[in-house]
Amino acid sequence: MSDAHSPLPAPPVSLRIEPGLLPYPDAAAAMDARANAIHTGEASEMVWFVEHLPVYTGGTSAKETDLIAENRFPVFKTGRGGQYTYHGPGQRVVYVMLDLAHHGKDVRRFVHDLEDWAIKALGRFGVTAERREGRVGLWVPRGPAREDKIAAIGVRIRHWVTFHGMAINVAPDLSHYTGIVPCGVSQHGVTSLADLGKTAGMAAMDEALIATFPDVFGRTLSRT
Repeated sequence: MSDAHSPLPAPPVSLRIEPGLLPYPDAAAAMDARANAIHTGEASEMVWFVEHLPVYTGGTSAKETDLIAENRFPVFKTGRGGQYTYHGPGQRVVYVMLDLAHHGKDVRRFVHDLEDWAIKALGRFGVTAERREGRVGLWVPRGPAREDKIAAIGVRIRHWVTFHGMAINVAPDLSHYTGIVPCGVSQHGVTSLADLGKTAGMAAMDEALIATFPDVFGRTLSRT
């Protein structure tokens, strides 16, 4: 018999998988509106899987000197943390809109959980992604002196509601990163599942993310 005083299970988090390639400004506007609606109680928490048209975005720490080819793709300044990064076809962007007022109001833990989520999802493809002190994102060792970035993390929090999130390279054109110094790190490169010899596509990455979300956040993702 169940305990009458046990807490009810946390409700699922809404999941939206955006079809096609979404222009970055459209995503930014939609996230901003959703974050406000979550704060006021007019909308539920949501995780949004997106694939963008090619774009460079600069976070709050972006340095102009790290934008090498400013005319190559559209450039947008954002309110997320971090420096310059690239979004484009073949990259799964994961926008996470959660109300941390219900999750301990712990920003550091939230970022750590995002990293854990990506690590677990990539692990399903036999990829060992690791944190590095002083470097944001997740890294894959490629030899004695080489490490390549496979996932970027950049979040914004307003009224304890999170938005922006992370980007995982599935099979993007890695040459597109040459127009920036990715996340301000020039000593290392970037990689992807395809670059590592993994044939998994976007749908497989989505399924891995959906399957591992409860392991980290203790809730399920429910497609809408």
